[in-house]
Amino acid sequence: ALDLIRDRNLQMLTDSCLEGQFSNDDGTELVRLATRCLQYEPRERPNPQSLVSALISLQKETEVPSYTLMGIQTTTSFSPRSPLGEACLRMDLTAIHVVMEKLSYKDDEGQTTELSFQMWTDQMQESLNSKKKGDAAFRHKDFTTAIQCYTQFIEHGPTVSPTVYARRSLSYLMNNMPQEALSDAMQAQVISPVWHIASYLQATALFALKMETEAQVALKEGATLEAKKTGLTTNGQ
Repeated sequence: ALDLIRDRNLQMLTDSCLEGQFSNDDGTELVRLATRCLQYEPRERPNPQSLVSALISLQKETEVPSYTLMGIQTTTSFSPRSPLGEACLRMDLTAIHVVMEKLSYKDDEGQTTELSFQMWTDQMQESLNSKKKGDAAFRHKDFTTAIQCYTQFIEHGPTVSPTVYARRSLSYLMNNMPQEALSDAMQAQVISPVWHIASYLQATALFALKMETEAQVALKEGATLEAKKTGLTTNGQ
């Protein structure tokens, strides 16, 4: 993939439906980011936080959803079949919390970065302790403390965990901070692109932000990803 990018100019790499949507400078920056993400060595790739920050700075049409720009038809309503999907549709944060607490960190398998022996330091052990404290606070529904502890782990931790972002996202929702919750749910999806919980949390945050259409799209995406994982069938109108 890297060789293909190097051998082609920006115009050849641009999808026809995106022509004229961004400047040459922005296009060049997107290609640069893509090239960094495809590097073989993990240390040469950008971390999720810096990647999302870079992409947000390039986003121009913040009021126009991506599915509208790409001409994708959407349904006006969607009724998920799973208990988690239904909880997100109802914005039943307590029910979502129960599901996530039961799930624990099972979906982090294969998503976190392995540590070498040399990476174990006092600071990293402290950050892991912050995660444990965050988990305890999350379990006991002390969401303010959970946010603080998970933030310490995210900023200083030795691994990148989609579940930590998801848990902090729900904690933000519990504290009536939907914009922050949406950002964390997006971070979780960057780390684990086919994780249904990341999409469901985005839907819940979007519902809280009164962005009904976008929330329905995220809800349907979550249900589709969950169906692929569990064998359920989706139920869209």
